[in-house]
Amino acid sequence: MAKEPTDTPVEEKEAVATEATAVEATTEALAESPAAETADATEPTPKVRKKKNRRTISSGQIHVLATFNNTIITVTDEKGNTLATASAGASGFRGSKKGTAYAAQIAAEKAVSAARQNYGLTKADVFVKGVGMGRDAAIRTLVSQKVQLENIKDVTGIPHGGVRPRKPKRN
Repeated sequence: MAKEPTDTPVEEKEAVATEATAVEATTEALAESPAAETADATEPTPKVRKKKNRRTISSGQIHVLATFNNTIITVTDEKGNTLATASAGASGFRGSKKGTAYAAQIAAEKAVSAARQNYGLTKADVFVKGVGMGRDAAIRTLVSQKVQLENIKDVTGIPHGGVRPRKPKRN
């Protein structure tokens, strides 16, 4: 098989120049036609988008859910509307590593830094729920961040009477 000769750079420039003049000629023809004038008149004006106001929230709540398998940190305002959230799984940990104290520490850092940057969070109440390893690590991390913790409350559920027992075995 014989190779076809490639265009020289000069020939390529000439081809591009002829294509450009052809495009200019068609755009001029379209601009002169009466249909183009009506299209401009009916074309809607572009909508001006209003810049979203950045809410500044000085105090909020931090909810820590520490299970055996994962730790979820949610930062909310005083009413409970979520501002930022992070978890050990979303921080890149997989499998049994999600339940570790280090994973909870990274998740707490992510959630609090996002809330501080986006909303200017400075004070927070902490609500801790669960019995996982990440519970104490998350609280220690929150103390070390530049957020003033006003109080720390444990809201872990307590069984009153427990669950219904199994039916007795029949022999």
